[in-house]
Amino acid sequence: MSQLGLASKTLLFPYWLTLVIRNKLYDKGILKGERFSIPVISLGNITVGGTGKTPHTEMVVRELRGKCRLAVISRGYKRKSKGFHVVKVTDDFTLCGDEPLQIKKKFPEIIVAVCKDRNYAIHKVVEEMGANLVILDDAYQYRKVIPSFNVLLVNYNKTIAGDNLLPIGHLRDLPSQVKRADAVIITKSPNFSFFDGNIDDEKGLEITTEQEKVWRKSLKLREDQRLYFSTALYDAAQPVFTDICNVRYIYSKFAVAFTGIADDTLFRSQLGSTHKIEEILKFKDHKNFSRSNIRSIEAMAQRQKEAAVITTEKDSMRLKNNKYLSDQLKERLFYLPIGSKIIPTVKKEEFLAVAVTPPQKEEK
Repeated sequence: MSQLGLASKTLLFPYWLTLVIRNKLYDKGILKGERFSIPVISLGNITVGGTGKTPHTEMVVRELRGKCRLAVISRGYKRKSKGFHVVKVTDDFTLCGDEPLQIKKKFPEIIVAVCKDRNYAIHKVVEEMGANLVILDDAYQYRKVIPSFNVLLVNYNKTIAGDNLLPIGHLRDLPSQVKRADAVIITKSPNFSFFDGNIDDEKGLEITTEQEKVWRKSLKLREDQRLYFSTALYDAAQPVFTDICNVRYIYSKFAVAFTGIADDTLFRSQLGSTHKIEEILKFKDHKNFSRSNIRSIEAMAQRQKEAAVITTEKDSMRLKNNKYLSDQLKERLFYLPIGSKIIPTVKKEEFLAVAVTPPQKEEK
């Protein structure tokens, strides 16, 4: 633990000790994880939110769909259903969680399932649904599965170096667990490949090579651990309710906004580059918008009658069936689609090639 006061160290000690013991038991094989015969790619973090797990899961799906029978498995955070559930595009987010629903709506042809027991879910999608590649969303701490490729996401602007465990800091696991990653992606990085309005991969490779030295030292990575950089990509605002959208708000240069995500820094920056933000409301991550919350959003919209009302893509999943939204708000309601891209391009091809390599058989 870092240099903290005695009271802070005392507060963190039970959590720290629990993590130490749990990880030691898995490291020594006393608690055992299960390996699978197909590629299993795990993407996760050791901090609370804000690293871009869902956009990176979608990035991998976008590249691999059509090349294999692909399944994404998530816990389905804050869902009200129990057990194993196969996500449908018509689901309400309460059945599966906002992030799995977002993935299914974007890629309806792939299998998306939610289950607390990821081992059980993998067996189900492989044996009963024919999946031959599985992506585990937010499973870095789930050690009951041994992935063939374990990816740790670290926010460029909120590195784990010098941070502390919850509730004092943002870490949900020990910083030493970086050692389990096959690859680390530094997410939400500046677009190092973008110069003078064009993509320059040669310049991007030069800069990321220098950046890599800094981050390898900061995270204490081994030589065999791969390191990549990714940048966030936003598309133009899209209507949440296409059937009732008032097109005149598409062209408005004014916006009011609200977010219910862990870190909305990039969202604010992107929106500010295209709109004059008159007001913005911030709610807790994965917020299920209540009548009171919607009233606050409605009041904000009423104060700024010429402004489009814009939110994040993940938040839009929790608004589709919200019974408190008025038609007047629905016609002004938009979201910003977000994606991620590994930079430079040559590194993306390397990452994907390694990620889908079939797992090696264990020596007897």
